[in-house]
Amino acid sequence: MIKDIDETKMPLLDHLIELRRRLLWSVVALAAAFFFCLYFARDIFAFLAQPLLKAGQGKIIYTDIFEAFFVEIKVAFFAATMLAFPVIATQIWRFVAPGLYANEKKAFLPFLLMTPVLFTAGAAMAYYIAMPVALKFLLGFSGNVGGIQQEALPGVGNYLGFVTKFLFGFGVAFLLPVLLMLLERAGIVTLAQLRAGRRYAVVAIAAVAAVLTPPDIMSQILLLVPMYLLYELAIIAIRLTSQAPVETEAADATAAD
Repeated sequence: MIKDIDETKMPLLDHLIELRRRLLWSVVALAAAFFFCLYFARDIFAFLAQPLLKAGQGKIIYTDIFEAFFVEIKVAFFAATMLAFPVIATQIWRFVAPGLYANEKKAFLPFLLMTPVLFTAGAAMAYYIAMPVALKFLLGFSGNVGGIQQEALPGVGNYLGFVTKFLFGFGVAFLLPVLLMLLERAGIVTLAQLRAGRRYAVVAIAAVAAVLTPPDIMSQILLLVPMYLLYELAIIAIRLTSQAPVETEAADATAAD
């Protein structure tokens, strides 16, 4: 009978050597992507600044002599992380896959493939929808306040922090279905618990939306609604994927009778 996992025991030293090799490939990919993105750092920042420009803010400043330089470094690292993620994910998979059974590989691989797709969808929603709404609200405080002219002059470092918070926040939030399905596969939560916990999920999602977005209600709703829809999508996906084994076992039992 052919085994669906290699039962050969690998010494600890070999595991460490394999881990070092995977980490080395990941670091090399990240470093190569970093220097590539550093060359285009200003263009990347210009792209990230488009929501600010469309919101009517055509000026951005820096007050620290080194601030603009370090912003370009941070922009390059931010973009390099996105660019190198497929390589890093592949190295993680190659390190973990040999220790998994065939059914575990089939269960884990789709989650690995869904992660960049859902993260990109969340980041895209943040960039094209949530950020313009939030910027319009936040820049709306400019104007005459009691005879004093109040003007928004965002700094490059401050704006970069704002952008990365939105992109990472929405990207990670959109990974909710992957997280819930992994927890269900691991036996930590059940489908019945997820169904019964909808009201608690709404409260938790609202709290996350309040933390990840500015204090305006529109930005919070823009994150709350899709996150709850993703929660319901995870429940549907778990129900569909968990019924298949049950139906197969029932069919086998019928055939045996």
